[in-house]
Amino acid sequence: MHDYSDARRNMVLTQLLPNRVTDDRVLDAMGTVPRERFVPVSHRAVAYVDEDVAIGYGRFLMEPMLFARLLQAADIRSHEAVLDIGCGAGYSAAVLARLASAVVAVEEQTDLAEQAGELIEQLGVQNAAVITGPLTEGYAAQAPYDVIVVEGALEVEPKALLDQLADGGRLVAVMNDKGRVGHATLFTNYAGAVARRTLFDAATPVLSAFRKTVGFVF
Repeated sequence: MHDYSDARRNMVLTQLLPNRVTDDRVLDAMGTVPRERFVPVSHRAVAYVDEDVAIGYGRFLMEPMLFARLLQAADIRSHEAVLDIGCGAGYSAAVLARLASAVVAVEEQTDLAEQAGELIEQLGVQNAAVITGPLTEGYAAQAPYDVIVVEGALEVEPKALLDQLADGGRLVAVMNDKGRVGHATLFTNYAGAVARRTLFDAATPVLSAFRKTVGFVF
């Protein structure tokens, strides 16, 4: 079996550190979790390239640099609970499990959800659970969450997800709701009032569940 440890190390050294990722916990988590396990075998050679990697069903594994910067912006603490929306094959959940106390990962594509559960179990991750269900609904049964991470771009604000934030909770996502250019965005809940802050320009494929509904045009 091919050893990808050098590829993980190079990802940290050439993609994350030069792009303002300085959180040691994020660097350690992404330098440890075997990203290649979460992509199709035919794509393992490009698992660590600095771009989104297709994982099937029209879904993508987010570019390492963008994912790392979103996690850094979320400022996840070791005692916090995290909701991972659109976990795909489970890579994001495995990384988040190294940063948080508990992770609830939601995936609406059944095959990907099953794969995520199997891979997380194989890696010995014990503080993450994969739930199959609509991405837009989150998982209110375990709410509120200290942090919510969305694994793809959104064309509409995720209102149901924002309602599941704890007081002081943060949601990070790439928002494509104000033009063609996407922006990494941080939402913070202050006693029921949600503030929104644009962090930096960002591009990643839009999650179909969060596409804007196009009305009829005469």
